[in-house]
Amino acid sequence: MINRALKLIRQFHEMTQQELAEKLDISKSYLSELESGKKTVSYELIEKYSKIFDISASSLVFFSESISSDDNESKHLKKFRQVASNKVLNILEWFVGREKAAQ
Repeated sequence: MINRALKLIRQFHEMTQQELAEKLDISKSYLSELESGKKTVSYELIEKYSKIFDISASSLVFFSESISSDDNESKHLKKFRQVASNKVLNILEWFVGREKAAQ
């Protein structure tokens, strides 16, 4: 899910993969693999995203299924986090799509 969030954040800011890859100091192909979920996002890259887009790293980590704030996190809390993350991303996708259609 974090890959979807990172892609949508880039699109929301109307930045191309090439532009963002340069700012992140990675290749465009590596960014594409991150956004498609083929590669795992490192905490170092999350920190870079955080600075580039002025978003807290913890907000980005919220969208990661593999990073949990607590090993004893209840099943209900995990499910809530997953559902809430998905809803936020759906809204962001809708907004990005609407902005593209308006252009």
